[in-house]
Amino acid sequence: MTDLLSYRLEGGVAALVLDDGKANVLSDQSIGALNEALDRAEREAGAVLVAGRPGRFSGGFDLSVMGAGVDLMQALVRSGAELLMRIWEFPRPVLVACTGHAVAAGAMFLLAADYRIGVEGEWSIGLNETGIGMPLPLFAVELARARLDPRFFTRATLHGELFDGAGAVAAGYLDEAVAPDQLLDRSMARAAALAKLPPGGYLPSKRRARRPMADHVRATLDEDMEALTMPQV
Repeated sequence: MTDLLSYRLEGGVAALVLDDGKANVLSDQSIGALNEALDRAEREAGAVLVAGRPGRFSGGFDLSVMGAGVDLMQALVRSGAELLMRIWEFPRPVLVACTGHAVAAGAMFLLAADYRIGVEGEWSIGLNETGIGMPLPLFAVELARARLDPRFFTRATLHGELFDGAGAVAAGYLDEAVAPDQLLDRSMARAAALAKLPPGGYLPSKRRARRPMADHVRATLDEDMEALTMPQV
């Protein structure tokens, strides 16, 4: 679709690969490309699989924008929150093939998806905001509360602890971790299976399970963004 994102439809699965050649940040451009791909997937796919570049799923929001002033930072984070809530409520199953590091907004992406498969090994996965002096936005806290094992919630949010592949499974960022050479095949197989779920059962069930939190996040998003500040170490 773009230099940042490729799109392939295979067996009812829309396979998206995000690759900016660097840290795979969430920028205005990549968020726009992801929304465009989701528009297309909603029309023609039974499930969506999002993968990153080798060794890096996503390094989070674009730091060049995050450090460019409060207004630009808040606008980017708002766009990211809207994308994450779209994934959270997406009418098709959304899976992630976590190809390596996934921090900050990259970890939030994992929390928003239906099913997450990562790679075994010494990766950094988690919400590192408090460690760099930045408060976690409310939408990130709510995603963490919904998806993480309660035993890891404080460590993951307030302490900014990062996890390797096995630790990310235990904490709840991932559903499973596999050897690197198995990641894409395993992810596509799981996505193909979930693509067969009858929409008449899946979609209303997802709405009932996920809409209350999404409604809360959207209702508080203005206040959430006004409270968002630059990193203060």
